[in-house]
Amino acid sequence: MAATLPHSPLMRAVSAHPKKVIAIGDSLIYGYGDGEGGGWVDRLRLCWMNPEQPGPIFYNLGVRGDGVAQVARRLEREFCDRGELRHRTPDILILSVGLNDSARAGRPNGRPMTDLASFERDLAHLLDRASQLCPVFFVGMTPVNEAAMPFANILYFSRADQIRYRNVTRQLCEACQTPYLDLLEQWSQQSDSWVQNRLCADGIHPNATGYRTILKTVQSWQPLMRAIH
Repeated sequence: MAATLPHSPLMRAVSAHPKKVIAIGDSLIYGYGDGEGGGWVDRLRLCWMNPEQPGPIFYNLGVRGDGVAQVARRLEREFCDRGELRHRTPDILILSVGLNDSARAGRPNGRPMTDLASFERDLAHLLDRASQLCPVFFVGMTPVNEAAMPFANILYFSRADQIRYRNVTRQLCEACQTPYLDLLEQWSQQSDSWVQNRLCADGIHPNATGYRTILKTVQSWQPLMRAIH
């Protein structure tokens, strides 16, 4: 039986399928705060939206307020039920979660929304499940402006807590060889005024300038770009 030639119509049809990229997580994925471009995921999607030369297909599955438990509950259902290419599962999964878990309720030293031990357990389970679906990439949180707290008159976010939850996330990603983009570290190396100019007045969500900054960083993140192209 003759072998399929590398440049046969069948092989061209298979290779012509654009990659499907699912981004799932909290408001950093959703793009809340960016009234101009809809956040870094949608900005990246628009960069490749060319009917003549179709690029990757992006699905924004961000939900405001989600923590690791909420993302874990909807991961597999949303992964398997997205896109017009339903005969193919997604090729790449981008995760971004953790900020909402780090918030404290009622006062600066109040109870965390998710205690650190539970967060570590739930995130380890989420990463394990996600890695069985397709290659996974993790985009970390951006720093908050503590002077703007409390958020929604009840939640207190702090950079100290962000660091604790970031460290757990980074360690788990390293353990399962999931590429991790440390936006918290990168932004924290800048001045306070630089960070505040990229955040909304609520001190939590990036503004349009902030999301443009994230987009530029993601576009230069070689592990993800190599996987997409």
